[in-house]
Amino acid sequence: MPIDSGDVAWVVAATALVMLMTPALGFFYGGLVHRKNLVTLLAQCMAIFSLVCVVWALWAYSITFGPSWHGIIGSLSKVGLNGVGATPNPMYASTIPELLYFAFQMKFAAITPALIIGAFAGRARFRPVLIFVVLWVTLIYAPIASWIWNPGGWLHQLGVVDFAGGLVVHTSAGVSAVAAALVLGRRTPAELKETRPNNVPFVILGTALLWFGWFGFNAGSALAANNVAVNALVVTNLAAAMAGVTWMLLDWWRKGQPSAVGMCVGAVCGLAAVTPAAGYVGPLGSLVIGIVAGILCYSVANWRARTRLDDSLDVFACHGAGGMWGTLATGLFASTLVNPGGPNGLFFGNPHQALVQLFAIAVVAAFSLGGSYALLRVINVFTPFRAGPEEERKGLDLVDFGEAAYEPGWGPTPSGPEGSGSR
Repeated sequence: MPIDSGDVAWVVAATALVMLMTPALGFFYGGLVHRKNLVTLLAQCMAIFSLVCVVWALWAYSITFGPSWHGIIGSLSKVGLNGVGATPNPMYASTIPELLYFAFQMKFAAITPALIIGAFAGRARFRPVLIFVVLWVTLIYAPIASWIWNPGGWLHQLGVVDFAGGLVVHTSAGVSAVAAALVLGRRTPAELKETRPNNVPFVILGTALLWFGWFGFNAGSALAANNVAVNALVVTNLAAAMAGVTWMLLDWWRKGQPSAVGMCVGAVCGLAAVTPAAGYVGPLGSLVIGIVAGILCYSVANWRARTRLDDSLDVFACHGAGGMWGTLATGLFASTLVNPGGPNGLFFGNPHQALVQLFAIAVVAAFSLGGSYALLRVINVFTPFRAGPEEERKGLDLVDFGEAAYEPGWGPTPSGPEGSGSR
């Protein structure tokens, strides 16, 4: 099948949209933390993006999408992009150059480890974070992606579907965030007292840019300019909107007033939840996914706050719980009427799909938790992961980068109701 110029144009645009999501995440996270760590969150996101792009080109693309070895991992045949060029790879996308497929998938690999940093915001040194990211993409992300998105992968062979990353991206990152929070421990009592976002407009800006980029993330995963892409775009928007409204109403009911930050977090939860389902479910199914995501993620975040698990920005509640729910929901609401190339779910006569989706959730969660915990422990032996108490008090912007988000006399005040704190 010849290269289709329309498909190429759409996937190029989608690739650019997904690139925007990593700095957008930096603004989203950066607005939530204390002002003394704002630069750190933005810089970590940009550094992770750059570093993963290099890793992806040198070896990670090959071990993810190269010919599968016993369904476990890809081969080394594409190391350094060997043989990856203008010719399509019919195993993945027959109407676009494989080099474009590489570029599109690279943006997924880049944002996924960036999600994890929200779990230890304000208390992790820069160097071990970068070491962790290289190892995590190589040893955790690439195998999971190969299991599910490589046609030879063993979960793919079982019939597991994940349209744009509910398992590969959100479940893996959300559960890995739990491991990170366990290894690094809780913030100091002084830091835990300062829990208000430093810049709500940054949170809103980050959410808007994430939402915008997510159209490329989900609709681009059709890898063609077709009806599946259109459906993915529509249901992505509906699920995000429904989850944002749900979170807003829950805040209004429990606290007596809505929260701008809450609405944004709810929308991101809806986006995470619809990601695995976007190419398989219709508009009504996406609304159900959104409302359940809003309630579930809200409940998990409130439960987490009552425990000693210090997942600073509730990465697990948003991405882990949202991604797991969306993966299961795919097994419930998927329909071949939406995508003839996909499966039917439980509510369309195929209960087996729900079972294999549940199995995949358990496998990916267990592998991500155990693997990430082990990586963090090993790294911590060679280079302490957590900043010292005085470094945390001073703020990682100055400690790691020697730069501040706000010069003295500008921006939010360091204390008081307008400027106190991080989440």
